[in-house]
Amino acid sequence: MSVPRKPPSFDPADPLGLDDLLEPEDLAVRDTVRDWAADRVLPYVAEWYERGELPEIRELARELGAIGALGMSLDGYGCAGASAVQYGLACLELEAADSGIRSLVSVQGSLAMYALHRFGSEEQKETWLPRMAAGEVIGCFGLTEPDHGSDPASMRTYAKRDGADWVLNGRKMWITNGSVAGVAVVWAQTDEGIRGFAVPTDTAGFSAPEIKHKWSLRASVTSELVLDDVRLPADAVLPEVTGLKGPLSCLSHARYGIVWGSMGAARSSFEAALDYARTREQFGRPIGGFQLTQAKLADMAVELHKGMLLAHHLGRRMDAGRLRPEQISFGKLNNVREAIEICRTARTILGANGISLEYPVMRHATNLESVLTYEGTVEMHQLVLGKALTGLDAFR
Repeated sequence: MSVPRKPPSFDPADPLGLDDLLEPEDLAVRDTVRDWAADRVLPYVAEWYERGELPEIRELARELGAIGALGMSLDGYGCAGASAVQYGLACLELEAADSGIRSLVSVQGSLAMYALHRFGSEEQKETWLPRMAAGEVIGCFGLTEPDHGSDPASMRTYAKRDGADWVLNGRKMWITNGSVAGVAVVWAQTDEGIRGFAVPTDTAGFSAPEIKHKWSLRASVTSELVLDDVRLPADAVLPEVTGLKGPLSCLSHARYGIVWGSMGAARSSFEAALDYARTREQFGRPIGGFQLTQAKLADMAVELHKGMLLAHHLGRRMDAGRLRPEQISFGKLNNVREAIEICRTARTILGANGISLEYPVMRHATNLESVLTYEGTVEMHQLVLGKALTGLDAFR
């Protein structure tokens, strides 16, 4: 008869023992990204956020390329070929620093690079992917339009053939990385259906004015894309896809990263509240010793680590080739909603200090308001799940 082993001590930072699910390679990826963010983002991000700038974005991109964080789950062309779980852990650590930094990496790798890798020609891949993986070229992804956010099938951007060329006209809105991108993956209506195009941003007629006056994702470059008679050669079109399945598959990959990333923002806020509760004294003792505060901390910890367990489960399914889009919607819907609630509860523990940029909580909370909406709103993911559950389409 075997003698039962004594369980390890309870770890407040890992109450469910989720680290036991990770391989040494997973932990190495996590620690590398965490250390980079601690050195290059956390000391400066509050100032960047307050100023509404990401002044070092090109240098940061090159550094992220050097640690293998750009297009990290793709194979070949200078990409790291990491697992889905490892990519998710990287997203978690980046968003624990700031959602804007994770958005930079997500748009680069899960949208622009993923589209080129999956649907591009060999020439397009060779031209763009190695430089994008190294952070030498930043990419953006042009799908959302001013009047058509959740309904990309109604996009007005149009590409027409003119001899051997394509000519693009239209507008895209809320495009991360747009003003600093060297290549834009732009989706447009054509006579053949929706097609994707690799658009060098120095092409005549292309411009990307930066969007100002944001109160969320302030440490991030967000732009409008303007295409006025942008003339491209025939080989600019992504040859391997026609229709909405192209951009939607890219969005699924990006949403998967958000499932993990949102838990990073939640973890940062929870840790700030826990540290504060241990040291802030009221009525002669730390507020962490009061029942109401402990109830808040317990509820936050439960939702945080349930969300992390969900993210890990979805990552293992993706690595096994078994992850469905509906399951990604499940994760994105749950984890972002719970992350916002964790931030709001953390703010109540910090009291008035919770609104100060001396602490990360309000910055994460306002960032997550954007994360809640982009890559599919709450309502869109509810309807995706509703259709999957009932077999009835409520979108129209």
